Amino acid sequence: MLDTKILIIDGDVNICDMLKTYFENEGYEVKTVNDGLEGISAFKAYEPDIVLLDIMLPKKDGWQVCREIREMSSKPIIMITAKSDVFDKVLGLELGADDFVVKPFDTKELSARVKAVLRRYQAHGSQNDEEVIKYENIEISLQKYELKLNGRSVDIPPKELELLYFLASNCNRVFTRDQLLDKVWGFDYLGDSRTVDVHVKRLREKLEGVSDKWILKTVWGVGYKFELLA
Repeated sequence: MLDTKILIIDGDVNICDMLKTYFENEGYEVKTVNDGLEGISAFKAYEPDIVLLDIMLPKKDGWQVCREIREMSSKPIIMITAKSDVFDKVLGLELGADDFVVKPFDTKELSARVKAVLRRYQAHGSQNDEEVIKYENIEISLQKYELKLNGRSVDIPPKELELLYFLASNCNRVFTRDQLLDKVWGFDYLGDSRTVDVHVKRLREKLEGVSDKWILKTVWGVGYKFELLA
C-alpha cells in the first residue's frame, strides 16, 4: 500500500488518532480532520486515494460531505456511523458511498474493507475501455464515468454507472444479485444483496421514460437484466 493516502474525517479525535496509528503501521499515508467543512478542504488539498467518512460531524454532516466529494471525484468513500439503521445505509449508498461500517468496528475488518474497495476501484481504473455502449437515447462510458441520456450528461454515482454498464454490456442476460455483487462490487465485498436493489431503484428513477426500446428489468425470483425490446 506504498503511497496510498487515506483521509479520515471523524468528529472523534480518539478514533482519528487510533486509526491514524493503525493504518500508518500498515504502510498507508494518513491525514485526519474532525469536521465536515475541514474535510472538504482536506480532500481538495490532500487528494486521497480513499476517504473514511463519519456521518455525525460538526459544521457539515457526513451526508453533505459525501455529496460534495461525489460532485468532484469518484474516489472511494467508506462511511462510518454509530447507528445500524437500514435508512442510513441505504442513504449512504444512494449518495455514492462504496461501503458502510458501523461503530464500534474491528480495525482488522475496516482494514479489509479498505483493501477490498481500493482493489475494486483500481481494477476499474486500469481498464482500457474506450468503447461507449450506445442504445436509443443512452450512452454509457466507463472510462469517462459518464452517462448521457437523450444526448445530455446525467449526474450518477460511480457504482450505479458501473452496474448499468455491466448490465448493458451483457444485454438480455439475467444476473442474480450475488452475481452482480461479484461482478460489480467484487467477490470480497462484505455487504449484502440489498445493495443491488438500492442501486437498481436509483437507476430506474434516472432511466424512466428515456426509451421504449430497452428496459432495466426485474426477473422475479432470479435477478435483473438490461433487456432490448422488439
